[in-house]
Amino acid sequence: MVDFGGVLRPGMGVWWSQAAAEPRPLVDELLAQAPKLGPLRLFTGLSWNDQLAHQMSPTDTMVSYGGLGSLRELGATDQLDVVPCHYSALPRMFAEHRLPCDAGLLQVSPPDVDGMCSLGIGVDYMADAAEHTSLLFAEINAQMPPLPGSPRIPLTRFAATLETDRPLQEESVRAPGDLDRAIAANVATLVDDGDTVQVGIGSTGAAVFDALSGHRDLGVHSGMLTDGVMRLIDKGVITGARKQVDVGLAVAGTALGSAELYARVADLPMLFRPTSYTHAPQVLSQLSSLVAVNFAIEVDLTGQVGAEMSRGTYLGAVGGQVDFARAAALTGKRSIVALRSTMRGRSSIKFALDEGVVTTARADVDCVVTEHGIAHLRGQPLAERRRRLIEIAAPEFRDELSKAVFAA
Repeated sequence: MVDFGGVLRPGMGVWWSQAAAEPRPLVDELLAQAPKLGPLRLFTGLSWNDQLAHQMSPTDTMVSYGGLGSLRELGATDQLDVVPCHYSALPRMFAEHRLPCDAGLLQVSPPDVDGMCSLGIGVDYMADAAEHTSLLFAEINAQMPPLPGSPRIPLTRFAATLETDRPLQEESVRAPGDLDRAIAANVATLVDDGDTVQVGIGSTGAAVFDALSGHRDLGVHSGMLTDGVMRLIDKGVITGARKQVDVGLAVAGTALGSAELYARVADLPMLFRPTSYTHAPQVLSQLSSLVAVNFAIEVDLTGQVGAEMSRGTYLGAVGGQVDFARAAALTGKRSIVALRSTMRGRSSIKFALDEGVVTTARADVDCVVTEHGIAHLRGQPLAERRRRLIEIAAPEFRDELSKAVFAA
């Protein structure tokens, strides 16, 4: 047990690692003690802790860059404060203490002979935040791999530690369906041999990697590395041989996948770097072959993308979508936004975004892809964009969209 009572005071801000690197035992301890600590401001990203909405003290507030995973439930109880920001902005906001960073909870590997603990697969925003956080607490997990090149933190830097020996949490992802595969097949035609790809997560992202299995010498530079990357490395498809930086390496901030991925990651050509590197404009601008593949909830007839909210509820985030889309559109090769043509019986291609929230500007979108085809938007005026987007909308909604354009 870690006693937070002696060091945390009311009003302090505490962040912790996300996804598979989430230090769940430490988080559970913090939440259990929180009512005695006074109101706290908490921060995390993607969380799979399904008890958050039930365990959080009503006086505490969760701050995040979106409503990912279990954080969606907190949105319904008004305990989630979303900070809309590009993922690349997180390091600066921690440096300026605009995000909670009085204390941080990390999951690390056991210390090496020099007393250094590796962040393993959980580098991401955590490495940047740790530099500006005075109090650090660590779950030292015997199953967190001490990866070469992953940032390390001295054991003496931690105010308290908790030793565990538990499997890293696996991602629970739905297997790609027919629509995912149809979208992915269209996306794959926009990727050439030797390109460096960034692909969003989820079932459609998994389908995209499957659809790329016939390509050669692909590179990867992304926010997260998944099983799809591992499979294409095994097939010799992802080699990174033609990347302009980090040649031969798949680069990301964290790994998100299966137990097999976590067990093998130390032996794969993967490198985990902080957000201040993976999403930095000065790094992305060097990848002249970058193809960004991101996903959306809705797209309007000019190409504006909504990827955050649906029916008033936060389902996603700005995240790294704009960082990669803009780099791919301006200094890379191609910015792709993919989505299903319908969602809950309604068209996902719309005359105007339902939520009124633009995640990615139309100027940063080169192609929009659905299961019905590809709308090439780069260099096209508004009228032609509308025509092309209507062509890839669900057939049953095309007349309705055309009438809305005519009536406008």
